[in-house]
Amino acid sequence: MSTAPRSTLRPDTSGDLLQVQDLTVEYRGKGFRPKAFRALTGINISIGQGETLGLVGESGSGKTTLGRAVLGLAPVTAGRIVFNGQDIGNASRRERRVLSRDLQVVFQDPYTSLNPAMEVGDILAEPLAVQGVPPLEAKRRVQELLDQVGLPADAMRRLPREFSGGQRQRVAIARALALSPKLIVCDEPVSALDLSTQAKVLDLFLQIQRDTGVSYLFVSHDLDVVRHISHRVAVMYRGEIVEQGPAGIVTRDPEHPYTQRLLFASPVPDPDRQEQRRADRHRLLAIQKSQDEQAGALA
Repeated sequence: MSTAPRSTLRPDTSGDLLQVQDLTVEYRGKGFRPKAFRALTGINISIGQGETLGLVGESGSGKTTLGRAVLGLAPVTAGRIVFNGQDIGNASRRERRVLSRDLQVVFQDPYTSLNPAMEVGDILAEPLAVQGVPPLEAKRRVQELLDQVGLPADAMRRLPREFSGGQRQRVAIARALALSPKLIVCDEPVSALDLSTQAKVLDLFLQIQRDTGVSYLFVSHDLDVVRHISHRVAVMYRGEIVEQGPAGIVTRDPEHPYTQRLLFASPVPDPDRQEQRRADRHRLLAIQKSQDEQAGALA
């Protein structure tokens, strides 16, 4: 990655923008005597203005569910989600429409999140039209957005399929920025890109934050990615947060065995160090398996 690591110090966040308090999410099964599946248990996180919280964990850890809960796409069984001073855990559809001005999302696959039949200019203008922005003002805003994400002005007359993966993600980022939100949930936004393109898109996220003061909840399975973009990191395992703190500390000297596994799984250019990391990871996997078996026996 070309991006420099973030400071380990948390910025001044008097009055957090987002507070998730003791959040539990359960899904009900189907059929006779349906059994509930608990996806999240007792989640507590906060994000200050202009801050990035990196949420990291393997597939199935619950990190995407947490992002979806913040967006109103997953049920809140217990606990609170407070955004900009308002409890939004069970906001209505009408309330969510108002919230969309301040709360946006960038998904993993930009191609599926962009209408393939619409030109980019119309895609970017759509959220502005929904909020009642006059057409001439919307057109000026679309031009600003394209410049902000590093795309040429003529991009507005092209279809999503005419762009590379990295360029399509820039379009998705521009759409998320259209209404000048306070918080963007970034759900694995660079995982489908090659390494060089990842670095450029991460640099773009950082530049946008410097220019606008927007906050990010940045979801990823890659500890190396969140280390470079986040002020703080929260590590998820089996629906719970097992470790969180300043990015520089959590990613350099993790305390929880699961975080250590994620760290050892990250590739490094030195073959000897990589081989040692593999050995350490296998050792930690054995320890984790033993602990899980003991916990299962006690349950």
